[in-house]
Amino acid sequence: MDEDRVWRKSKYSGATEDGNCVEVSFAQDVLVRDSKNAGAGTLMFSAPAWRAFVQRQP
Repeated sequence: MDEDRVWRKSKYSGATEDGNCVEVSFAQDVLVRDSKNAGAGTLMFSAPAWRAFVQRQP
């Protein structure tokens, strides 16, 4: 499932090859994974839950 998805690195985590980065994949749902250990698993969010998360103000 995860292998067929397009992943992009977060610009907020530095997006460097050796940095601490997360990757996000958007489809019917939103998957988030650690770019250094992509095979360790993912977090899955519904699209509305992800929008609420990224739009939240501190």
